[in-house]
Amino acid sequence: MEDMNKLLEDYGILAFTDDTMKERIPKSIYKAFHESLDKGEELSKECATVIANAMKIWALEHGATHFSHWFMPMTGLTAEKHDAFLEPEGSKAVLQFSGKTLRKGEPDASSFPSGGLRATFEARGYTAWDCTSPAFVKDGTLYIPTLFCSYTGEALDKKTPLLRSCDALSKAACRLLPLIGVDGVTKVSASVGAEQEYFLVEDKYYQERMDLKLTGRTLFGAMAPKGQELEDHYFGSLKRKVSAFMKDLDRELWKYGIPSKTKHNEVAPAQHEVACVYTKVNITSDNNHLLMQIMQDVAKAHGLRCLLHEKPFAGVNGSGKHNNWSVMTNTGINLFDPGSNPVENKPFIASLACTIKAVDEYADLLRMSIASAGNDHRLGANEAPPAIISMFLGEDLNALIEEICDGKKISKIDTGRFATGVSVVPTFSKDNTDRNRTSPFAFTGNKFEFRAVGSSQSIAGPNTILNAILADEMEKMADELEAGKTFDEVVKEFISEHKRIIFNGDGYSAEWEEEAARRGLLNNKNTVDALKCLKEEKNLEMLDRLGVYSRVELGSRYEILLENYVKTIQVEGLTALKMAKTQIYPAVCDYLSKVSSEVISGKEAGIDVGFLVDDANKLAGLIKTMKQQIDVLDKDITDAQNMDVEIFEQAVAWRDNVFKAMNELRETVDTVETLVDADYWPIPTYVDLLFGI
Repeated sequence: MEDMNKLLEDYGILAFTDDTMKERIPKSIYKAFHESLDKGEELSKECATVIANAMKIWALEHGATHFSHWFMPMTGLTAEKHDAFLEPEGSKAVLQFSGKTLRKGEPDASSFPSGGLRATFEARGYTAWDCTSPAFVKDGTLYIPTLFCSYTGEALDKKTPLLRSCDALSKAACRLLPLIGVDGVTKVSASVGAEQEYFLVEDKYYQERMDLKLTGRTLFGAMAPKGQELEDHYFGSLKRKVSAFMKDLDRELWKYGIPSKTKHNEVAPAQHEVACVYTKVNITSDNNHLLMQIMQDVAKAHGLRCLLHEKPFAGVNGSGKHNNWSVMTNTGINLFDPGSNPVENKPFIASLACTIKAVDEYADLLRMSIASAGNDHRLGANEAPPAIISMFLGEDLNALIEEICDGKKISKIDTGRFATGVSVVPTFSKDNTDRNRTSPFAFTGNKFEFRAVGSSQSIAGPNTILNAILADEMEKMADELEAGKTFDEVVKEFISEHKRIIFNGDGYSAEWEEEAARRGLLNNKNTVDALKCLKEEKNLEMLDRLGVYSRVELGSRYEILLENYVKTIQVEGLTALKMAKTQIYPAVCDYLSKVSSEVISGKEAGIDVGFLVDDANKLAGLIKTMKQQIDVLDKDITDAQNMDVEIFEQAVAWRDNVFKAMNELRETVDTVETLVDADYWPIPTYVDLLFGI
């Protein structure tokens, strides 16, 4: 009982939650704070001063000596600059943290990517407190979630557009709902639950792999004799060391109020998952960034390394971050909940129709939102959703939309009962759909699961696009209704013209790729192709009109994302080159020398060593090929580095030349690994990494 009480007492102890704030500030200030949130008004200086003082005292009680405005620059990481509470005052010191300091910071922005938003010498950037997301104390620092903008107001981060998209969605939904008979709604919010997949490996092996340390994935490695063929790892019993890690991870997450709920082994050896309960999307985004950091900290404490790359190992499943997305009104309505009678549920039917239209019209933006060099390895493999964006609705909802399109009277959906066939187990009601793990965007009962998000990615970007495209279609539906069309007419039009995006079959099959092409659906298989949509006028117009991104901000992101792709492939190429030149090539030459010496010794002893000659010749041929491929990769990298062309053409060269050369070299090296004495192989193998714990 004592442990249980401790567990409950510690939940959220390191987060300055709304309840904590309520306990520590006057009722009038607390009321004024929430009124400013509800009305979307700026917080007064007086309120900010009182809250800042309470937050400072609370943070000091939890061991903080510094504070940091914590934000999400467009590098894929979080950023932080630490300032001490302590200020000198004569020969003594005082502890200061003002309302102004809480609300605004001014970090040097010159070294963060801007994609041309400002010149390099223009260093000024501003952080602004996101007062809807709790501050927290970690490692002696008070972290304050913030937005990050330039001196001229452009977003330099991922959170600012996310919050703008939340506003756009709320505005559009609050306009639409009264038109379909739903009154009293003043705010609509996106809620998200994120599932996080990851790998754990022994730190001692990680330290011996240059590729893991520098790129997050193995650039070389022959498949282990056993992979995931037996499917025995999925939901299998936890190894003791993994279980200890997960136990400590849960306890740490709970201290920050991160609602970790589920943990289990995933499909691939050494792969696992943690899933958290729904919260508002910006809070889930912050929580997931913090979760990724805590996972890595806890893993190190256990002598492990947590790998968040989408594809750290070739030949086994990669990792994703399933993004469960729903939309809630302030009156408690989940707009994606069909309820007991979906046919009569106008908010659900309207939201479903808008979502179908949104995913079809803006499939290119959804694909762009989950594009990265890492995710390119995962999408489309027989383990993850394909790069083709489609929707899964399930049999019942599919029948419903077909009846809508045919203009028939819609019949009531009966979810039925699930019978196990075992006498001692009672029947229970079925969900509205089964799950389709091959679909990138699947309806799962009362939410949509965007399964294509990469494991290392911030969920801010994908949810910004999801919110924005739904807001756009809700605005368009409202336009149609206000113009005099009936609800049934608009819903039929939205669904019938865009139902090509719905696919309930096997997304892994080759037949689906052919069928998708016949339907005219996009299949952008790599990041370079996916990013071209940021030049499309329909996308620029929509995002600018909704106030989510300005055209200038979209142009900057196009440049930044392409630069990131180029730099990622460059680091991988240089790392592969160094490993091949300085580790693998010398080692296999030593082994060839050993085999050659045995051939000579055998012949001198009068032994028939023809089989050894065959081995030596085979290995020599592969080493020769490897050396040629090393030279090709070296040249391709040099050529790509010296290109004086636009960033898109650079990205194409790194993709088509350097990445291709890396893969060809890898294929040869992985074959060589299977022929070389284990004592000669210079780096830990897949057996060590995947089965070493």
